[in-house]
Amino acid sequence: MSLSTVDKIVLVVGLVDFAGLFIIIGILLHLAYTKMDLMLDHLQNSPAVMIRAPFRNGGPWGNLFLIGAIMGVMTTPRLYLRDGGACAEDLKHFPADLKRKLVILQWIGWGLLLVMFGIVAAAKFEII
Repeated sequence: MSLSTVDKIVLVVGLVDFAGLFIIIGILLHLAYTKMDLMLDHLQNSPAVMIRAPFRNGGPWGNLFLIGAIMGVMTTPRLYLRDGGACAEDLKHFPADLKRKLVILQWIGWGLLLVMFGIVAAAKFEII
């Protein structure tokens, strides 16, 4: 059985996409285990994060859940400020380099998920 050029391209894109998602999860776990104290110290007055802080002791899944909440606050602060889930002072004093990393990782993750769903949809509707 021989793969066509299109099949090879889709396979490579799918494998790179899948590997990218695992790399992002690895980076997020590294940040969760090394920088979580710093992040929680800077978000002490943000209920959307502090209500999830006990999940920190829940192993890797709990840490991913907590860092996901922090990433959500950093990526869409207006949403959380409007409903009182975040404190403006906390967001202002959060380290800029860490905030940038979290926002970039979130958008890259969404992009990779979008590519993955695109490949699945294209295969399902027999576009490729």
